[in-house]
Amino acid sequence: MPKTKAFRWGFGLLLIFLIILVGTKINFIFRPLILLIQTLFFPFLLAGVLYYLFRPLVNFLQLKKVPRPLSIILIYVMAAVLISLLVYFVGPILQKQINSLINSTPAFMESIQAKISKLQQNEWIHRLQENKNFDFEKGTDPLSKNIPSGLAMIGTNILNFIGVMVRTMTVLVTVPFILFYMLKEGEKAPRQILRLLPAMQQENGRKILIDMDEALSSYIQGQIFVSFCLGTMLFIGYLFIGLDYSLIVAIFAMFTNVIPFLGPIIAIIPALIIALLHSPMMVVKVLVVMVVVQQIEAHLISPQVMGRKLEIHPLTIISVLLAAGSMGGILGLILAVPVYAVMKVIVLHAYRLWKLRKEQSIEEKFIQGENNHDAKSYDDAIL
Repeated sequence: MPKTKAFRWGFGLLLIFLIILVGTKINFIFRPLILLIQTLFFPFLLAGVLYYLFRPLVNFLQLKKVPRPLSIILIYVMAAVLISLLVYFVGPILQKQINSLINSTPAFMESIQAKISKLQQNEWIHRLQENKNFDFEKGTDPLSKNIPSGLAMIGTNILNFIGVMVRTMTVLVTVPFILFYMLKEGEKAPRQILRLLPAMQQENGRKILIDMDEALSSYIQGQIFVSFCLGTMLFIGYLFIGLDYSLIVAIFAMFTNVIPFLGPIIAIIPALIIALLHSPMMVVKVLVVMVVVQQIEAHLISPQVMGRKLEIHPLTIISVLLAAGSMGGILGLILAVPVYAVMKVIVLHAYRLWKLRKEQSIEEKFIQGENNHDAKSYDDAIL
């Protein structure tokens, strides 16, 4: 029994569970490491995204005989100029819409309360209220009562907001320095990793790293470009139908679109709320704009930009998003697909290597058996 494969697997799993149990009992030892990872995670994550975005430009300039450090500085200058132009042209419009939204928030809340009260007086609602199992007032009163308390909570969270802003500024200051060294010496990292592997496995390790890099690069670059195109088309569409705060909701949609499948659903919610406060016809117009833009993005832009490089089935993506969202929230939704793509590359290569070794082992046994058979036949002939 102890020599069986099932026993060894079971013993290994029990040993892993024992290590995890002991780790939970002495978690204070790992707390400094956890704090270090939490501190470095977001700067390196943002720098990694920008690395895949800027690396093609750095490589292009290097092919033009521009030194790599100088090409990075030139890209920084171009990025600073582009951001300055965006702030100069788009900043005033965005600031105006944000100020208008803040000033109109109390009126929005009163309009929502009025619509809820009007809905309570509807004939169909009265018929539903005749059912003892349904009480519309109990369902809507907490919403009406919590709106003022929700506004009051905004004032109590000012200190938390300041803390978040300080951490955000720290990240924004450190990211350019991290990104500079990643762009300058990022090509050396795979070679350093391969040195840790045995010489026989370095070629396989190189293939795995290349496939992982290609999967991350195609996903990040494609997703950013697709999100930018979608936000631009929504902004034009919202301007065309005359939706208020069109720039704000378009930027919100551009950022939420990085979440596959769920991003467009999240993106349309603010636009529908604003349209509902305007008129029912505006809701129809917003839905039409969203459907048209989504069709253009799904059938024209994404196939050309993203292609089928990741080769992930939509049902698999939905399952991964559901699991990642329950475990990691918004951050889990954003990281779910690229992490899954990397894990898929590792698993496929591991399976390929395991299958190759198994075939080689069978072939060696077959050759050894043939040699033994030939040797036995030769001995029999001699005798």
